[in-house]
Amino acid sequence: MSAPMTALVWTGVMLLGGAGAVCRFLVDRTVSARHTRGFPFGTLAVNLTGAFLLGFLGALALDRHTALLAGTAFVGSYTTFSTWMLETHRLGEERRIGPAVGNVVASVALGLIAAWLGMSLGCRL
Repeated sequence: MSAPMTALVWTGVMLLGGAGAVCRFLVDRTVSARHTRGFPFGTLAVNLTGAFLLGFLGALALDRHTALLAGTAFVGSYTTFSTWMLETHRLGEERRIGPAVGNVVASVALGLIAAWLGMSLGCRL
C-alpha cells in the first residue's frame, strides 16, 4: 500500500474510531438515563446495535480498507466487551446474581440474534 493510502487509512481509523466512541457514549447515556434500575441497559443497547451493524457490514461485499474502517474502527470502538465484563462482575460483587447471569445470557443470545438479523438484511441488499 502506498504511503498516501496508508496515511488516509490511518486518518480514517482515528476519525471513525473517535466517532464510534462518541456514539457509544451518547447511546449508553441516553438509554441509561431512561432505565435506572441498576442493570446495564446502556451497554446492552450499544452491544446489540453494534452486533447488528457488524453483521450487516459483514454481509456486504466491502473492500478490505472499507471493512477495516467500518468494522474495526467504527464498530470496534462503538461496542464494548470490557465494559460489559466489568458491569457483569460488579453485579456479581453486589450479589445480584440474577441480573449478572441475565446480562451474560441476554448479551450473548440477543447479540447472536442481532448479528444474524444484520447479516440477513445485508445479504438482501
